[in-house]
Amino acid sequence: MTTGTIDYWCNAFTPDRADVWRASLAAQNVALQLAGERDGFASGAAMVERMDALGIATLILPTCELPEHAGPLDFESVACRPEESQALTKAHPGRFAASWSIDPREGMTGVERTRRALDAQSMVALHIHTHSFDLRFDAPEFYPYYALAAEAGVPVMMQAGTSGGLMPSECGAPIGIDRPAIYFPNVDFILSHTGWPWVDEAISMALKFPNVFLGSATYPPRRWPEAFAAFVRGPGRNKTLYGSGFPVTSHSEALKQLRDLELGKTEARFLGENARTIFRRLA
Repeated sequence: MTTGTIDYWCNAFTPDRADVWRASLAAQNVALQLAGERDGFASGAAMVERMDALGIATLILPTCELPEHAGPLDFESVACRPEESQALTKAHPGRFAASWSIDPREGMTGVERTRRALDAQSMVALHIHTHSFDLRFDAPEFYPYYALAAEAGVPVMMQAGTSGGLMPSECGAPIGIDRPAIYFPNVDFILSHTGWPWVDEAISMALKFPNVFLGSATYPPRRWPEAFAAFVRGPGRNKTLYGSGFPVTSHSEALKQLRDLELGKTEARFLGENARTIFRRLA
């Protein structure tokens, strides 16, 4: 039976992406175990069946067009294509939504493309794969996109902390959200991936600003930094969100580990209630 869990960051999950992930990990020599066969890549219908079994209401899918230059090391290769997201949201209303993954190197061409993408009600957020661009969150290239998010009433999610692959990491320092959060008080920012190794810095931003939130994507609960776990249980009970970063973490395993933490009433907030206050376009 479907319950209220919302996964704010689930990469493209269809079987055609499996080889792309394997090629990327091999090229970077990253020791990472992808979600197993029972909880691995699947068709849309099969994923909905899995979601029903696990009590997941909605998956939010980073979505963008595939540039000509994209290879296995580029995030665009593991994101959904617009036509894929549209097909999923049409075939399974309410079960899938999209976040538009921006490319700040495209200038006004990218800004206008993003404006058109936000015309779709199923596009519920903007997404930044931070380390692909080696730009801090307060880089001027991002400000036009933050302004679009303010106009559309959608949040902006971004990978914070270190890069999992061979890309510069300093750009993901959570302190970079300090100025954007001040300049755009009506935009909600989600610092994803727990902000590790700058978890305390990420927490300080979430405590300082009512419009800064933290997300767990790609980190299974058993690998959460203790400071992040304590924040979820306590002062961050209204400021934290569940994300899988699938296939980096398995939905079934992550949810099982989460229950082992015995979060009590905080669990419902973390798994879905907080997301519903932020992703206002979700049905």
